[in-house]
Amino acid sequence: MLRTVVTLVSCAAVAVAAAGVPGQGVVRAVETRSVQVWLKPDLAGAERFAMAVSTPGSAQFHQYLSPNEYTARFGPTPAAAKAVADRLTAAGLSDVQVSGGRDYVSATGPVSNVPSELGAEVLAVTGLSTGRRALAAAASGKKTPQCSQYWAEHMQSFKPAYKGLTTAALPICGYSAKQLRAAYGASRAFSGRGQTVALTELQFGTSMQKTMQEWAKRNNLPPLKRGQYREQTVGRPCPTASTRSATRYDDETEMDSQAVYAMAPDAKQLVVVGNGCNEDEGLLNAVHGVLLGDGHRPSATIVSNSWGIPGDGETGKTLHALTLRAAAEGVGLYFASGDAPTLDAVGEQPFATAVGGTTLGLGAHNERVFETGWSNNTVSLDDGKWNDLGGGSAAGGGTSLTFAQPAYQKGVVPASMSHVRVHGKTHVNRASPDISAIADPNTGMLVGHSDDDGHYVTQSTAGTSLATPVIAGLIAGAQQGRRTSYGFINPVLYRLHGTPAIRDVLPLGPKTPQQNRVAYTPATADYTPSLEYFDYQGPGTLVTAKGYDTTTGIGTPNGLHFLLGLHLAAK
Repeated sequence: MLRTVVTLVSCAAVAVAAAGVPGQGVVRAVETRSVQVWLKPDLAGAERFAMAVSTPGSAQFHQYLSPNEYTARFGPTPAAAKAVADRLTAAGLSDVQVSGGRDYVSATGPVSNVPSELGAEVLAVTGLSTGRRALAAAASGKKTPQCSQYWAEHMQSFKPAYKGLTTAALPICGYSAKQLRAAYGASRAFSGRGQTVALTELQFGTSMQKTMQEWAKRNNLPPLKRGQYREQTVGRPCPTASTRSATRYDDETEMDSQAVYAMAPDAKQLVVVGNGCNEDEGLLNAVHGVLLGDGHRPSATIVSNSWGIPGDGETGKTLHALTLRAAAEGVGLYFASGDAPTLDAVGEQPFATAVGGTTLGLGAHNERVFETGWSNNTVSLDDGKWNDLGGGSAAGGGTSLTFAQPAYQKGVVPASMSHVRVHGKTHVNRASPDISAIADPNTGMLVGHSDDDGHYVTQSTAGTSLATPVIAGLIAGAQQGRRTSYGFINPVLYRLHGTPAIRDVLPLGPKTPQQNRVAYTPATADYTPSLEYFDYQGPGTLVTAKGYDTTTGIGTPNGLHFLLGLHLAAK
């Protein structure tokens, strides 16, 4: 049982710390905010249970808890929740409420009224900072004046040579659902029937169902069925409307939904948008809402999150607690590793599956022409010379400075990628990502959008934001017909390393044809020609290597072998 008030934590320190995070600011003391005071569950007990329930061979394997059972067994006590609620009320805050599952206590009022001492039962406080810190895994469309329908359909010769290369392929206009289904072995036999995938988002898409129907029609997929797509808003709206970014993110939701639909056209989709006083808090609330469900079961057993959450103490602690609840309930969390060669709070979580990215060239018959880890170097042609623009696009990953190496990574992750120095000592820690899929904007997916006038338009879009729902959709297909969900899949997933179920993503070599090593973007009225040099492994970047690597994890799903391999490994 958790103790009540013993030692003290400072909420003021949380706000001060936020000032050092890019894009964050400390709110004024008189500003009215909604805060969420997250309470400590039994972290140690929850972690032991989460690992046991996810590991094949354990007596508790797949013996999941309902949301209510998790709260009763590992959640904060009613006394702890009441103590925090009473303290917030006594401080003059209004609308004090204990959340479902007793995971947090919310309240509204001036920042100056938030007590600086709340007790040892407090895990973290969110809502005190302003703005969006980073969107590590946001999708980014690549508009090009010329492109190809399949890899190397169109090529370009150029001078002067760059790293000995003089020929490149033009980027992909955006792969169709048919091309991606062929690449990953998606079939009608594994269509996701009976499964629900939750997409945690910052905004709903524009005319979402109308757009989905048009996209499905153009991609020769079955039409969206009645009740197959739902939307839900969770969490408390912030009283200060200006604290959340005005940036539109609806195209992200459209891409996520269509990527899942491409892989699992019969799976149900639940798009969850979380309210909150900043977008990180909104995303945490979205995940929390799925896990609570109706108390008897979560809203979905597969969650796809394409957004990055910075790894500061408050959001990191809260996120870790949510991943333990998810694993205990049999919910698989699939998080984008990010679109920069760094590691954030999402990618390092040991009880979530981090999805990395690849550059994928598909030929005229949907065959794999080449595939490597997504890590590019961008150069532009200026005054007859190729000039390095200081790095290009890349997937996220790396080694955690916080979490020790989980058991499922032992014997798989090499020492060069698991050993880190922390405070002068060498630690063997959690490496990220775990698995990967298509992510490079040069080889993106053609996504349908509805513009402000209601017209259907398309754009090639990518990022690990694309890779994550692709993997989530494949899991929905693999989970079809099972008595229990895969839940937290990593202990099963790593058993597939080195088997036909996983395609090892390898670095490019000197024998790789020129057109498979670089993409050429022709000049426009505003820009000179540019090159994207693939598999860039310069100083400070992540690596693509034989076996496990910090760009693609254990590799990428290998079609039907992957789907059947999961079934066998999870018995």
